[in-house]
Amino acid sequence: MADPQIVGWAHSRFGKSEARDTRELMAEVALPALEHAGLSPADVDGLFVGVYNNGFTAQDFQGALVGMGAEALSRVPAVRLENACSTGSAAINAALDFIAAGRGRVALVVGAEKMTGVPTSQAGDILLSASFREEEADVEGGFAGLFGRIAQNYFQRYGDRSEELARIAAKNHRNGMANPYAHMRKDFGVEFCNTISDKNPYVAAPLRRTDCSLISDGAAALVIADAEVAAGLERAVAFRARSQANDVLALSRRDPTAFDGARRAWGQALERAGLTLGDLDLVETHDCFTIAELIEYEAMGLAEPGQGYRVVRDGTAERGGRLPVNLSGGLKSKGHPIGATGVSMHVMAAMQLCGDAGEMQLPGAEIAGVFNMGGAAVANYVSILERAK
Repeated sequence: MADPQIVGWAHSRFGKSEARDTRELMAEVALPALEHAGLSPADVDGLFVGVYNNGFTAQDFQGALVGMGAEALSRVPAVRLENACSTGSAAINAALDFIAAGRGRVALVVGAEKMTGVPTSQAGDILLSASFREEEADVEGGFAGLFGRIAQNYFQRYGDRSEELARIAAKNHRNGMANPYAHMRKDFGVEFCNTISDKNPYVAAPLRRTDCSLISDGAAALVIADAEVAAGLERAVAFRARSQANDVLALSRRDPTAFDGARRAWGQALERAGLTLGDLDLVETHDCFTIAELIEYEAMGLAEPGQGYRVVRDGTAERGGRLPVNLSGGLKSKGHPIGATGVSMHVMAAMQLCGDAGEMQLPGAEIAGVFNMGGAAVANYVSILERAK
């Protein structure tokens, strides 16, 4: 094994971007990531691009678009990965496999999405392509409607946890205030998030607007190198372990409130790392909707099924808690440009481990967990990261 490590990164501001397409978004981060690593385009052996697209823009062939925005990379072998909302993590894992197999020594991973160029209704329909359309395409409210159903099922089984969802939203928006890349840097407070109003209506009951992540544009990039190359560079963050676990696409064929694939991914990653959840200093998790973060507390092992509310109530996931979750603001505050999300989550964790997180910084952070999922917990990726240099 070549022990691939993160040696550099770059991150655009998430939100409604002036960039016209993914080509321009990726150009904002590709060369800056290499510069941050102390490397040049000539050092790159493989380019791994994560873009979901599926109708957000007419132009596809996304792997080749990086070279159109940064000509120095136009002749580097490139491939595009897509795995719904875990597209970015799929690209990262392909790059890690490329380095570990000895096929190259330096890989550049770029994740991006241009989502705001289409009407909101069209964006909702595009996102539904990450569901099982045969059964789920007519769900009112699009993907929010799917997670609204999950929330309904969860509440019916375990009790109404609307206030806990509001507390999760408030936590993540409060954390996002410290993130200069975040789409929405505004501290809404628990009362606003827990109150139905003209500014916070139901989107897909019981989920309110503050329970749903934002439609965003953005890009993020990682430079990954083998251990020998990394030894000569300024910084290195190692993958102590990584795991992918899948579940059935159709929600009708599994318990939608259990996130079993996420549970298996966490279990595999922690076992491979030789760690317990208590050894982690922070987690970046996939809060596309607040109900997702609540269930993910249970999937990662912070609480038993149906008891995720206790994590909220006792402050475990708060900045000063036993295991801070989403110090970046998460998808809820930072935004969720689909292809960029998994890459962004790894950038946020790497920044913490290298002491480069600015106002977001958690003092003494040494080991971080990242959980990124595609669809409703269908494709589940966990990374356990630690600083190597």
